[in-house]
Amino acid sequence: MSLDPALHARIQTLLDQNRVVLFMKGEPRAPQCGFSAKAVAALGSTGVDYQHVNVLADQEIREGIKEYGQWPTIPQLYIGGELVGGSDIIEQMANSGELHGALGLPAPDRTPPRITITPAAAQMLGEAVRNAGEGYALQVDIDPRFNARLQLAPVDGGAIATEAAGLRVQFDLAGAQRARGLTIDWVDDERGRGLVIENPNAPPKVTAIAPAEAAEKVAAGELTLVDVRPADERAAASVNVPFSTLDGDSRAHLEALPKDTALAFLCHHGQRSAEAAEHFRNLGFTRLHNVQGGIDAWSEQADTHVPKY
Repeated sequence: MSLDPALHARIQTLLDQNRVVLFMKGEPRAPQCGFSAKAVAALGSTGVDYQHVNVLADQEIREGIKEYGQWPTIPQLYIGGELVGGSDIIEQMANSGELHGALGLPAPDRTPPRITITPAAAQMLGEAVRNAGEGYALQVDIDPRFNARLQLAPVDGGAIATEAAGLRVQFDLAGAQRARGLTIDWVDDERGRGLVIENPNAPPKVTAIAPAEAAEKVAAGELTLVDVRPADERAAASVNVPFSTLDGDSRAHLEALPKDTALAFLCHHGQRSAEAAEHFRNLGFTRLHNVQGGIDAWSEQADTHVPKY
């Protein structure tokens, strides 16, 4: 099937105007399939700026790009107008350093990370590796949100590998950068029973803040309050201190603030605000709070003039 000339021109213009283009499902912050997520993570490890095209929002492009490059699946990466390939190829090139070269970037740092495996964890993990049979190692994957996953995997000569407590530990390129200083422990206490991973590179966790304390800090100019509720809920009950919202351009303004800006998020009961705070944590913000109990608790603890609904 030949490609419609007008659609061919649309795609060609995209590639002519943008050196690096990723055709994907969803957007980089919210990929809509696992393969697109892998491609985004691989590109993210290079730090390069790129144009993305959400094929789910454009059916013509979704089908046309397959015909254009004679590549049957999504995602697809183009560099300098040339098709690189899909998620597996992008990931392999990122791990080997080839992707950096194709993007005109310096070779990545493949220095193995120094990590610590405590004796208790080493005993458990060592037994698991031995039970898996010869030729297996511990694979540690760390995603952009610094969630860590441990699994047993065949020894990969191309992986970035380090040794800790007598165990071979393998990483991909991005995971190796995120793992520096990582500690793996085995605990059996009030936290539960199992492996605990401490990563000094992970952004600080969101902390709970009482409504009264949040109100004081906002009044003192020490904290920016963000009400994540829609306008109709804010109209039903609103705080009597300065606050921002996520409406319209306000979200982009907040996301562009210095990463050490102190932000506290507020909703009705605390769930939606917790999700918003985590979003900003994933963006790299380091001083984040969630207002405990939301506007209901604010009415009880900080300002009784605020109605409940």
